[in-house]
Amino acid sequence: MTVRMGQLMHVYPDQYDEYERRHNNLFPEMRKALKEAGAHNYSIFLDKKTGNLFAYLEVDNIEKYNAIAGSAACKKWWAYMEPIMDTNADQSPVTLNLHEVFHLD
Repeated sequence: MTVRMGQLMHVYPDQYDEYERRHNNLFPEMRKALKEAGAHNYSIFLDKKTGNLFAYLEVDNIEKYNAIAGSAACKKWWAYMEPIMDTNADQSPVTLNLHEVFHLD
């Protein structure tokens, strides 16, 4: 069963271009980890007025996807992204998971 996920994050206003550049050059091991975790149809949108990011992705298995946080690839990516966005003590992005209230196929 596919799970649709929406998340909010925040990038620092002077780092918009860098945030996009880094995602356009996603580490191959991070891309592989996401694919192996069943993530697909993944997009991130930026509100340039606020620095707010909206991420949308679909996953095949939420537990398998959540396990990616323990991977070396993910920890490396988080450390790389930490200087340009709001992060937690473990360098993971501060993320607000959204509740889906409507979907139209």
